[in-house]
Amino acid sequence: MEKLTLIIEQMKAAEGVTEELKARNQLEWVGRMNNIRNRAEEIINSELIYFVDIW
Repeated sequence: MEKLTLIIEQMKAAEGVTEELKARNQLEWVGRMNNIRNRAEEIINSELIYFVDIW
């Protein structure tokens, strides 16, 4: 979970998803956060699948 949180935080920073955006436009913030979380989970899953495949 720590790695997932780290990836999400890095993506938020890179894409400018901030608390200011959340206050200004909650719907956009939620959509962008959902997108970021989904992509971060895909990264974690692909790493896990790769790790299992090499064993």
